[in-house]
Amino acid sequence: MKVLENTLKNFPYRIVLGSASPRRQELLKSLGFSFHLHPINAEENWPEHLVAAEIPIFLAELKAKAYAAELHENDLLITADTIVWCEGRVFNKPATFEEGKAMLGTLSGKMHEVYTAVCLKSKNKQLTFFDVSKVFFKTLSAEEIEYYLTNYMPYDKAGGYGVQDWIGYIAIERIEGSFYNVMGLPVKPLYEQLIAF
Repeated sequence: MKVLENTLKNFPYRIVLGSASPRRQELLKSLGFSFHLHPINAEENWPEHLVAAEIPIFLAELKAKAYAAELHENDLLITADTIVWCEGRVFNKPATFEEGKAMLGTLSGKMHEVYTAVCLKSKNKQLTFFDVSKVFFKTLSAEEIEYYLTNYMPYDKAGGYGVQDWIGYIAIERIEGSFYNVMGLPVKPLYEQLIAF
């Protein structure tokens, strides 16, 4: 136990989390690592030919590239991106109530995939990996969708919903894969890659 405690407390890198997401901050903190916060604003555009996991991989690396010039010798930057993939297309963050309503209406009664990619970047090394979870939604009523959008305002969340709040409680029949990946950070592979880095 002491060895692991020392590894976490005396981690050889200064970890920088390049995300404004409170969920990612909470999950990284819960892993036992201390970190500095530096949200990165990068344009979330990707080439049209990319599909599924390729999209968050591209975006996580794009965010890392945006911060690369500021990296110090002992820094280890973590950037991440999450997308919802359903029926062969990406569901990003809804810009409006109507867009959120359309998204949740499409996800209703179906299985969708949540991909989260993570990029670890130091001055001399870069590693990117991803995880995928399958999420099965029950059929949602129009009233449930409107209640959720009105009361929880999920406009900062991929697919227009947060697995950890009301819609997660009432809509998700099951998840195949990591719950935390759906929240926005695949904590098990992240922990393993940080220890190995």
